[in-house]
Amino acid sequence: MTPSLSHVRTVATAYLDQHPGERGALAGLLAALDADAEPANRTTLLAHITCSAVVIDRHRRVLHIRHKGSGQRLFAPGGHVEAEDDTLLAAALRKVKAEAGISASALVLTPELRDVPIDIGVHAIDPSPARGEAVHWHYDVRFAFYTADGAPEPALQAEEDTGSAWLPFDHVSSPTLREKLTGSALDGVVVPVNASAIIHDGNGRYFLHLRDAGKPWIWEPGCWSLLGGGREPQDRTLLDTVRRELREEAGLTVSGLEPYTVEYGTGTDGTGVPIQLFTGRWNGDPARLHLTEGVMLAWVRPEKFPHMTLLPSTRELLEQHAADHPLPADGPTAPAGSARAKAPSGTVLNVLGVHLYLERGGQVLLGLRHPDSAFAGGLWHALAGHCEAEAASACLVREAYEEAGLIIESADVELVHTVHMREQPTDPPRVQLFFRALRWEGEPKLREPDKCVQWEWWNVKHLPEPIVPYARAAIEGIRAGRVYTELGWTADGR
Repeated sequence: MTPSLSHVRTVATAYLDQHPGERGALAGLLAALDADAEPANRTTLLAHITCSAVVIDRHRRVLHIRHKGSGQRLFAPGGHVEAEDDTLLAAALRKVKAEAGISASALVLTPELRDVPIDIGVHAIDPSPARGEAVHWHYDVRFAFYTADGAPEPALQAEEDTGSAWLPFDHVSSPTLREKLTGSALDGVVVPVNASAIIHDGNGRYFLHLRDAGKPWIWEPGCWSLLGGGREPQDRTLLDTVRRELREEAGLTVSGLEPYTVEYGTGTDGTGVPIQLFTGRWNGDPARLHLTEGVMLAWVRPEKFPHMTLLPSTRELLEQHAADHPLPADGPTAPAGSARAKAPSGTVLNVLGVHLYLERGGQVLLGLRHPDSAFAGGLWHALAGHCEAEAASACLVREAYEEAGLIIESADVELVHTVHMREQPTDPPRVQLFFRALRWEGEPKLREPDKCVQWEWWNVKHLPEPIVPYARAAIEGIRAGRVYTELGWTADGR
């Protein structure tokens, strides 16, 4: 079945939004749409749609094909829409494969245009008595693509094609297309507009996301994949993109993300999608995350990959990352008697807590603990959490987002006070680290109402009551310029 009327109308509308001055030239097509005709069907007269692929290489040249019977004239790969084409874009991709042997996966939609046509050419077609066709009009919908890295050279596939050529923008055969190309910034250089993250714990586990099945409009339906997505206007860089996607998809903040490689995925339309891959370490509990997309999150070791629904490209990527990051000799399978597996005799583990000292205009941010909270119910306290198998600064970044929706980078915090304490002689000792955030984004929100019922800014000279005692001691110590406080220890330090 050819593309639906609503689809054709959507494509035409998107094009005219960018080229409103061409409404008159496309009056025949618009009239057909208003009359609920089938302009994508080649039997629709007096006008119907054809589709072409404007394939651009890194030298700002466009692929052209020479057909038998056209003399020496060259045209971009294209032709009529067929019943197998679900979209106009699919028709263009089919024609470039049929005529030049270039598959959709070797082509990349341009970041400037995406799936909006670069041009819609209008030209009259001579009558064909043999086919029973009178004079009619073609509206040639032209989509722009870049050649992906490693794309094959054109190889003529159709018997009626006699040659091919790459023409500079100012030599392109269609006048309307030539004008748009020469006036554009299109350069054929493939630049990623998507970003994903390879998250691992440093001990051989990889953090994966199971996507919804039965939803062909999403990327990699029913597959285990990496978290990530497409760049949006507010993202200054692709690092901003991957950070935002991690927060939006899973409520996850990973500090220290670094570029790893650029890989090609396959979009829902079959075209290649260049993806900037970042990598970073995290070692938290997936069950504590707020999953907004997909089915589940899980830690997986490479030996499980062959038994999972993974795209081959994703599996190869993760296996390559595992090969590039071999486990240390004293890794998670170290002998029970090793130094890694057993602490020195007499060692007492200290619980590590991290706290956010957020000051603005002489006021410090405090939260009122829920009355039923297991710790400090009904008391005011700094934003805080226990450190898991992660760097303390990474824990702070995670807790700030999970509890209050604040976006903080680990590079923008500094340790300003430490409290070493023991509440009761039988309690484990605790090390409470207070970090000042030099910069942050957002306003405090109640994201965990079962723990905190209110955020409020308090004058540092007039702290509220009741307040957690060690929080008061730390804030007063920060104001006084002290970096360390001990609480709850006896005179002999016990």
